[in-house]
Amino acid sequence: MDPVIEKIIAYAQKLFADNSGGHGFNHTMRVYRNAMKIAKTEPGADKETVALAALLHDADDYKLFQTENNANARRILAECGLPQEKIEMVCDAVNAVSFSKNRDKRPETPEACIVQDADRLDAIGAVGIARTFAYGGEHGRSMEDSVAHFHEKLLLLKDLMNTESAKKLAEMRHAFLEDFLEELSEELGEEA
Repeated sequence: MDPVIEKIIAYAQKLFADNSGGHGFNHTMRVYRNAMKIAKTEPGADKETVALAALLHDADDYKLFQTENNANARRILAECGLPQEKIEMVCDAVNAVSFSKNRDKRPETPEACIVQDADRLDAIGAVGIARTFAYGGEHGRSMEDSVAHFHEKLLLLKDLMNTESAKKLAEMRHAFLEDFLEELSEELGEEA
């Protein structure tokens, strides 16, 4: 493995060591693996930028850190000796990931499209369900509020994927979300 990627992975592991609300190190690594899988199907994408942006996509997330201008990501990338141009490419891709900040905007670069898709894939399917309730529990959300999150965000993600490979993966995960909500509604004695 590339020494820079190894260093970024070690950094991410430390940065997210105490997170149990769905944005921890395991989430970071799933996004990284999703991104690298998608990148193989996108010949024009710079795989190094995709890898770095995927690993650092939550390093400055406003829900987790009180940083500005991607300070955590910029610091570790500079420590790795990356040129300023590469740091800017990575930060641009990172800044395109957030659902709440980029809801109706398609990223401008293939790298950002890939990382956004990879992150969104981790928000749906079985893992997405688990993450939703982990985050909700950590932040005092009721079960009903967490279920509302499915309708406000998660069920929208399938139709917001950028790449063809992510669209295919999203189909299966979306169907799982719908099945889960139907079963939950039945168990709760509610109408879907």
